[in-house]
Amino acid sequence: MHALVIGAGLGGIATALRLRAKGYEVTIVDRCTQLGGRAQVFERGGFRHDSGPTVITAPFIFEELFQLFDEKLSDYVQLVPLTPWYRFEFADGEHFDYGGTLAQTLEEIKRIEPSDCLGYIQLLKHSKRIFDLAFTKLATQSFDKVFDMVKQIPRLLGLKSYLTVWELANRYLKNEKLLQVFSIQPLLLGGNPFQTTSIYSLIHFLEREHGVHFVMGGMHKLVSALEKLMIRSGIKIRRNETIESLTVHSGRAIAAVLENGESIAFDLVISNADPLHLYRKLVKSHYQSLLDRFKVNKPKVSMGLFVLYFGTLKPYPGVAHHTIWLGKHYRELLDDIFTKKVLSEDFSLYLHRPTATDQSFAPSGCDSFYALCPVPNLLGGQDWDVEGPKLRSRIIAALDKTILPDLLSTITDDFYKTPKDFELDYLSEHGAGFSVSPTFTQSAWFRFHNRSNSLKNLYLVGAGTHPGAGLPGVLSSAKLVASLLPSLNEKI
Repeated sequence: MHALVIGAGLGGIATALRLRAKGYEVTIVDRCTQLGGRAQVFERGGFRHDSGPTVITAPFIFEELFQLFDEKLSDYVQLVPLTPWYRFEFADGEHFDYGGTLAQTLEEIKRIEPSDCLGYIQLLKHSKRIFDLAFTKLATQSFDKVFDMVKQIPRLLGLKSYLTVWELANRYLKNEKLLQVFSIQPLLLGGNPFQTTSIYSLIHFLEREHGVHFVMGGMHKLVSALEKLMIRSGIKIRRNETIESLTVHSGRAIAAVLENGESIAFDLVISNADPLHLYRKLVKSHYQSLLDRFKVNKPKVSMGLFVLYFGTLKPYPGVAHHTIWLGKHYRELLDDIFTKKVLSEDFSLYLHRPTATDQSFAPSGCDSFYALCPVPNLLGGQDWDVEGPKLRSRIIAALDKTILPDLLSTITDDFYKTPKDFELDYLSEHGAGFSVSPTFTQSAWFRFHNRSNSLKNLYLVGAGTHPGAGLPGVLSSAKLVASLLPSLNEKI
């Protein structure tokens, strides 16, 4: 039985491995030279940069993939826990170190707003209740039937999932800065804290329970280990090839047609492509169910990303591994990005400094960075050939004036990626950084189903499917799809 996986992002890789462990013959096809989807690696001038994900919050999901083949993740990569997990730098110069022990976090909260210590404990308890249901039980449960959603409604209502992440945090915390700290997590998954369902507040407990880790050598080291595991297990890997369409017969996909005209036959197909691209480009509309047509019609997609990669000719030892650099405005900036889709003069950044932990990312005496800036997706109509250089200069100038003094004179080998690059490189609809947004009406049954409603043997994994974006989400979607498929000694 032959399974074809479209797209070698981490969700596609995990699915390929899980199906191979069940005895399927597996071929995985990707349009990029490197595997890993958004987890590419860039090298320039002796500086190395992870292109996308940098944070491991659920290492046990990666460990499971090696255990399927009686191997150990620790034999191939080294994960190191970080403290702090994130440093928040506010526009007024104050900072907040988040992570480490609970006592350390409470000390930081006490330094800013002592009365919010009890509120944080209560928020963490609420987060655990959400985690115990939404992550432990529902993340790998199929929601392809509406009844699957209906029977969970009482429990979801009991957890106040109708509240947004911001509204939930606001029930427990008073200080404006702490509200930003403990509501910002959806942005790491492409969601607006003022629109994203509070289900995603489970991230607080996930981080507290399992920590925040970094892969020594970078995410590409982990992707390379998974690639070698695929090769050892007999998975066929095809790079630099783009699938143009699926051939359908009697309600089933029977082959994938490449851009060069070649056809790959299969028994079942798993798409790790953006679901919007899948249903708009690969599966013709007359083969689609009414539900899939509805979801493709006018979805809310995540924001875009502008990512500036650069090296520095001197080190910045006072800068944490992960820094959230916040601009002057919070709610107003997010409204500009998600609703108005305008490129504001104000901005906030996620700054990654891997050389804080692993000096191999830069030449001796230097540092490696990337600055990720949330921006409108391509529906905003910005001309990134014009706006890209301007935003680059504004980011560098702002960092030079704050946490990276003398950056203007020490920066080297810089380059950037815009939403236009996400559209071109990853076939991401509207250049969105994380596929469809994680709003309540685009979660669980409302999100793209892992088992297609349109074709009998089509399955979906990745950020746009249930349970959602982020490494734990896409790896859970792979686990879910594998659970839907029988072993070879059963009839498909």
